[in-house]
Amino acid sequence: MSNDLNQEFVGDFVGDFAGDLVVGLDAGGTRTRAVLAAADDGRSLTEGAAGPGNALTVPVPRLTDHLVEAIGQAVPESARARVVAVSGGFAGATAASIEEPGHVNARTALTAALRRLGIPTARLRVCSDIEAVFASAPGAPADGLALVAGTGAVALRITDRRSTATVDGDGWLLGDDGSGFWIGRSAVRAALRMADGRGPTTVLARSVGQALGVPAEELPGDGDWSRAHREAYRMHVLPAVMAELPIRLARFAPLVVEAAGEKDTVAEGLLDHAADQLTDTVRALEPNPGERIVATGGLLGPEGPLTAPLTARLHALGLTLDWVPDGCRGAVALARLAYDGDSR
Repeated sequence: MSNDLNQEFVGDFVGDFAGDLVVGLDAGGTRTRAVLAAADDGRSLTEGAAGPGNALTVPVPRLTDHLVEAIGQAVPESARARVVAVSGGFAGATAASIEEPGHVNARTALTAALRRLGIPTARLRVCSDIEAVFASAPGAPADGLALVAGTGAVALRITDRRSTATVDGDGWLLGDDGSGFWIGRSAVRAALRMADGRGPTTVLARSVGQALGVPAEELPGDGDWSRAHREAYRMHVLPAVMAELPIRLARFAPLVVEAAGEKDTVAEGLLDHAADQLTDTVRALEPNPGERIVATGGLLGPEGPLTAPLTARLHALGLTLDWVPDGCRGAVALARLAYDGDSR
């Protein structure tokens, strides 16, 4: 379907709805999503998507273009005058301080994008993508804890819908303990430790080697690694890893999940350690028994490999996880609050 035809279809669909409209944005490190919803009950009507929306790493002109593209897809021209509030959850921004650089960049780009599209900007709200995630839980809660465990890992205390304390989220070099990156890096470390004789035997050596293109003849059976095989393995794996961005190590995390499913003790230990790390991250926020924890990220979803072990650990602390897929629903909820006069 061409873009013109798609816009015509969207316009007809939204045109059938006569009420006020709100827009919620989930602007993350890889893409920006826009959701057009009914202001009265929050039901989603249409969506749009575009490029990255990190307010600290994407230059404001490009961020503006991405917002124009995503919002423009979601909101047909015929409906733009009926948008009564817009809320955006941006990676790199926060609602805690309007003077924080990420907040300034996000608000500047969003204001410019809405003006280009002819959408009113009187009720505009900017927060972090994690604050939007927290608001995505049923009832759009105002207070509690948020936990993200995907490529990175971070936990926040949310008070009055603003982040008031942060644990980890320190990036691949200094933190993100228990994250997909952490698990993937640990997989390569375990493979190299086996190859140089410091670590136990693990199927991760073979699977990591295969993923990095190690020739089949240099990947013998687990018990048949000669010193020559070990040296050849290291000489191939190290340059291959160093040639990529460090964050790319996260792509090896699924190999750990697969190996753990085959009862590889090293892989099982890595996942257990990752769950311990995330538990420590939550514990550092000094949660109260029964306090709400809203979680998101691929490691903690319905099929997430850390969902069961982390749930068991948090249960011992009197805590339960409330998982949400992303921050879109929360951004819509915050837009509706802005429409109702809640400017917090």
